[in-house]
Amino acid sequence: MDNLFIVLIERMSVIAILAFLLTRAEVFRRLLLRQSTVVEKIFFILFFGLFGIIGTYTGVPIKGAIANSRVIGAVAGGLLGGPLVGLGAGLIAGLHRFSLGGFTALACGLSTTVEGLIGGLFSSQNPWKNVSWKKAFAVGVLSETIQMVIILAVAKPFSAAWDLVSIIGLPMIVVNSIGLAIFMVIVRLVYSEQDRIGAMQAHRALKIADKTLPYLRQGLNEESAKKVAEIIYQSTELGAVAITDRYKILAHVGAGEDHHRPGEPLLTEATQNAIATGQIQTANNAEEIGCRQPGCSLRSAVIVPLKRREEVIGALKLYKLKEGAIGRVEREFAHGLAHLFSTQLELAQLEYQARLAAAAEIKALQAQINPHFLFNALNTIVSYVRTNPENARRLLIHLGEFFRKNLEHCGDFVTLEREIEHIKAYLAIEEARFKDVIKIEYDIVPELLQVKLPALILQPLVENALKHGLLPQKEGGLLRISARKVVENGREEMRIVIADNGVGMSADRVNSLLRTQKASGYRVYSGGAGVGLTNVNERLVSIYGPEYGLKIDSELGKGTTVKISVPLDFEPENRALLTG
Repeated sequence: MDNLFIVLIERMSVIAILAFLLTRAEVFRRLLLRQSTVVEKIFFILFFGLFGIIGTYTGVPIKGAIANSRVIGAVAGGLLGGPLVGLGAGLIAGLHRFSLGGFTALACGLSTTVEGLIGGLFSSQNPWKNVSWKKAFAVGVLSETIQMVIILAVAKPFSAAWDLVSIIGLPMIVVNSIGLAIFMVIVRLVYSEQDRIGAMQAHRALKIADKTLPYLRQGLNEESAKKVAEIIYQSTELGAVAITDRYKILAHVGAGEDHHRPGEPLLTEATQNAIATGQIQTANNAEEIGCRQPGCSLRSAVIVPLKRREEVIGALKLYKLKEGAIGRVEREFAHGLAHLFSTQLELAQLEYQARLAAAAEIKALQAQINPHFLFNALNTIVSYVRTNPENARRLLIHLGEFFRKNLEHCGDFVTLEREIEHIKAYLAIEEARFKDVIKIEYDIVPELLQVKLPALILQPLVENALKHGLLPQKEGGLLRISARKVVENGREEMRIVIADNGVGMSADRVNSLLRTQKASGYRVYSGGAGVGLTNVNERLVSIYGPEYGLKIDSELGKGTTVKISVPLDFEPENRALLTG
């Protein structure tokens, strides 16, 4: 019996080697992930059936029977592929054993089929990733014990069956159970390594996506594509990286960049197929890449479509310098990277549309303000043409300056100095209209004049203070505009205050001014002064955050104070309200 143990262990090592080789096959990975097709299921039934047959042929003839490791193929097939694979593999290996004859032929053929089914039934309750070596060993013990019982029950004569089981029973139960445990350990170790590699690739893809975000927010063009391609190339060991739109190369970095130039039309059929079908494509050799340049060093590539709202807008191409070098890891890395890029491009498009909507709101606000202001200003200027031509000329210059600043770059950030000039042009005309009724005071710290803030953010507030605060009073009043540096919650800010000593508002009116409602997708503002205040408030909140909305203090009969805070460490270059 000791010699039988040793021989069975030696033969079982062949099975362990086959198990390791099996884990390297792509089709085997799909089976484990339950992603295999019917054809692949059939393939694995045949494969594990052959595995069992090899276990028979590597067995040791004893007393008209064979001490073997056939059970490993049948049970492993069941554990990894489920009941169908286990039953099919066991049936094939069992029929083969039956064909060899001997007084245990029927018993061994039947028991092999049952063992495969046992492995499959165990798998249906315990996914293979949860099957430890101890569980695999236990399933092996159970299966081989059942085989010995079947041999005793079916094989005739019973005395010969008993004599056989007394010799092979313990060695086969122990060795084959160990072999099955080793098989599962190998599978789990290989896939633990695959998971680790996958996690590393995901981490790398996320780091690349984070670095490329500022560029992809600009959309897909030659400039952004070049920056993104350079980041991928520097972060990986690829031979080259290329990005295309639907018709031409936008960027190519790495090997072949001397002849794969931006602006050239798409060359490869694989790229055209990726864009046409929206499916990932692989080129395994230079012929499939299709470069027309003699001596091009690019030998294999994976091409992944870039999408925006399910529409293919281009492709990401990762090249290797060896033929057939694109494996599962490279394909999944490219697919994950392209998915992240597609999401970024879609978010960039949504953000751009939001900016357009914000600019449209500003335009609508301007269109509401300008006609009335224009007619009133022209009437005022006409009244001065004969009595004071020089004043009429001065007012025309202010009017032209007001509209020029109102129309230029309405969606960009501008300096405080430019905003104040805009306000002064507006107030010069209003002062001429109402003469001594209103007075204006400015208190601006000079060092803040170059601080940037959203354009057209102060003029609506000044107009509201004038029209709804001071002018309803017969005696008019004082409008004061100031800008100071303050420190709020440890952060330096520019605090702009627009205050009037006009009619003021009730607390309910103040609370209602900044409220908006949604109706059928359009904003509905509280009327009158609320239009300008609401627009300004929403722009401030969307740019700086909710804590930077307008602060309004007002009291009936005493006036209104509106405060704006702008963080001095904010970088407006990255948050333009409208891109060209």
